[in-house]
Amino acid sequence: MATKQMTIADFKEKVFDYENKKEWEFKGEKPAIIDFYADWCGPCKMVAPIFEELSNEYPDVDIYKVDTEAEQQLSTMFGIRSIPSILFIPTDGRQPMMQSGALPKNALEDIIKKELLKPETAAK
Repeated sequence: MATKQMTIADFKEKVFDYENKKEWEFKGEKPAIIDFYADWCGPCKMVAPIFEELSNEYPDVDIYKVDTEAEQQLSTMFGIRSIPSILFIPTDGRQPMMQSGALPKNALEDIIKKELLKPETAAK
């Protein structure tokens, strides 16, 4: 598994078709993380290998990358003002969560475990 480059067409197909839906409706079957980045961004380059590692360690989470230079419309839609910006999308109907800045691997893992992946045993 590896991170996947995402275009606006991919976003509408795999995440949310904002042209045809008014209310948030995630189209994915697995939780997702979208890394909004730019090639010239130093902190973006620092977290890129972490996302690659996470994509291998957490196959139940789709990890996408959006080049803010190439996909300006998508970046504008999310109000991206600083990069990296990371969008965390749960599958349980909750709204996605945006985080700005480069996060260390342990912080990303905590978010994946606590916010994106369902506990293996339900509370009794």
